[in-house]
Amino acid sequence: MTIVVNAKGASDAGLSLGPARGVVFVHSCPRAVAPHVEWAMARVFGSRVEIDWAEQPVEPSSVRAELIWGGPGGTGAKIASALHAFRQLRHEVTEDPSPGREGERFSFTPTLGLFRSTIGVHGDVMVPEDRLRTAMSQVLTTGESLAGEVARLIGTPWDEELEPFRSAHEGSTVRVLHQVV
Repeated sequence: MTIVVNAKGASDAGLSLGPARGVVFVHSCPRAVAPHVEWAMARVFGSRVEIDWAEQPVEPSSVRAELIWGGPGGTGAKIASALHAFRQLRHEVTEDPSPGREGERFSFTPTLGLFRSTIGVHGDVMVPEDRLRTAMSQVLTTGESLAGEVARLIGTPWDEELEPFRSAHEGSTVRVLHQVV
């Protein structure tokens, strides 16, 4: 079942979205690819998905959308995998932290590829110790700055590229997806 509400209405409606929940932001999608994205999402959710596409003013030949989803833990990764097939999209998928489970954020741009981060209960990007140690070793051998490596580890290049597209989502409507199989 899908319900169309705005972002405020989603929280006001008191919808039970499932043990895990998150948001899908399709920041830019070529108009001709939009139906294929809906079909890919339908495979993840096990039911028809109709997305309320809006014009993307930052990239006039594209559309954008925002969806709130709920389902079992790990659904965010399944959504990100389904969208990864569309290399011309700019998108972000989040899965909020839930009891016994850290959250995740997946960001994708055509120029940078896929970025995945673990999100803690307070919304912070969590960088594992082994990745920090590797970054420090790389800095010593390549001479690059530690600040640049840490920025990459927390997704700063993806954030910088996606920010103009994120701003275009202000005032958008949201489609709520739940009862994920």
